[in-house]
Parts: sequence; C-alpha cells; structure tokens
Amino acid sequence: MSIPPFIVELRKHIGTAELWLSGVTAVVTNTERTHVLLVKRSDNGQWTPITGIIDPREQPAVTAMREAKEEANITIRIERLLGVDVVGPVAYDNGDTTSYLDIAFHATYRSGDPYPADGENTEVKWFPVTDLPPLNNRFAGCVERALSDEERAYFEI
Repeated sequence: MSIPPFIVELRKHIGTAELWLSGVTAVVTNTERTHVLLVKRSDNGQWTPITGIIDPREQPAVTAMREAKEEANITIRIERLLGVDVVGPVAYDNGDTTSYLDIAFHATYRSGDPYPADGENTEVKWFPVTDLPPLNNRFAGCVERALSDEERAYFEI
C-alpha cells in the first residue's frame, strides 16, 4: 500500500503511535443498482468497495472520485452520503497504528475500463447484488445502504 507523503512526514515525528486520519469509502454501482464494483486488496486478499485516505484540505467527495480513478481506472458520480463511522484501531505490518473517521458515499459508474490501476488491488470486478463475495460487517452495511432508497446517512450515537 502506498503511504501518502503527508503521513510519512507525520510518522517522522510520532513514530508508530496511533494516528487519527480521515478516509472515504465509495460504493460504486451501475445506474440500475444491479451490480456493485469491488476491488480485491493486495495486502489481505479481501474484497472491498473503493477506499482511501483524504489528503489535507481535500473535499471527501473529491477523494472518492480520485481514489476510483487511481485504484480502478474509472470515473464516478457521487450520488449521496451513506454514513460516517469510526474504524480502528488498525495495526499495520510495519508497526504503525491508525484509526479513521470514514465517510462513505454511494457513487455510480460513469466511464472507464475497470482494472487494478495502482497496485493496491489485484482485481477489480463487477458483482451482481445477488451474488456478492464475503464482505466485513462495515462494508456489507455500506453496500446495503447504497442499494437501499434510504436518504438519511448512517451514524452511531
């Protein structure tokens, strides 16, 4: 996984201590919401929606669009906010620990030939919503909300 330069700089000062970051999850569907685009992560082999870290001063929706292009070579249209959630702590192989404020969006596919464009994933594939691979609870919830007609964003109290 590629580490953004601003995180490399922060790690020089805090070492492997827990770092609080913001990130996005983009659940990409076709217009009819009959298929979901998922990526297979190269670090753990799990299928997930498109995810990424928000760069300093970057709008979260812009991050989702950037990550879709970087990870899967596609352009997307952000449809709506799905929810806001806390993820972590996450321990990485190099000893770093991070927790995330994750902002999840539903997006629709616009264009591009999907493939694993940046090395963070080994596969990119469209799945029928009736035949999704196993997803962790958080991602399964994001996909469920993207496929629903619920307009309210999810958050825990």
